[in-house]
Amino acid sequence: MNRLVLATRNHGKIIELRAILAAAELPYELVGADAYPEIPDVKETGVTFAENALLKAHALARATGLPAIADDSGLCVDVLGGAPGIFSARWAGTHGDDGANLRLLLAQLSDIAPEHRGAQFFCAAALALPDGTERVVEGRMPGVLRHAPAGANGFGYDPILQPEGEDRTAAELSPDEKNAISHRGKAFRALVPVLRELVG
Repeated sequence: MNRLVLATRNHGKIIELRAILAAAELPYELVGADAYPEIPDVKETGVTFAENALLKAHALARATGLPAIADDSGLCVDVLGGAPGIFSARWAGTHGDDGANLRLLLAQLSDIAPEHRGAQFFCAAALALPDGTERVVEGRMPGVLRHAPAGANGFGYDPILQPEGEDRTAAELSPDEKNAISHRGKAFRALVPVLRELVG
């Protein structure tokens, strides 16, 4: 069985990608970066989601000698010209402070009318092989931003993005419902034919 490394220590992402690979009947053993604690986390110094995903995938592929998958994702708000974008996780200044990020974004959009609150979650997923071969695919979850958070599932900006065609926020969807339409789910599923082609 081929081993693939997912460049994250986020257990939820690993479970999600394992489920997608299993559904596609791909014979890969998927492990996360925590299987290699000696490898340091990669700094996301790129200026696009794709650059950051490739930085992480190449670093892990080089360090392990195995095919590596990485993703970078965030919220892109139309009226903010695509921001927070790659800065989504540290929009309020501290990386990973979901509550502060949410409060700041809602304050910035407080006087924006509902018809101008379009936004999308965007994900770039990269596959890198030890020989330097690379491929990037993308996934999007478009929607509109609510004026107040709703729902207790998910993380990040999920409580304020209402996906297209839904009357609930992403944080009000079950994990299975969200994975079926999410930016990350779409990107990871788009990797399946790439894996078949490049990894076998």
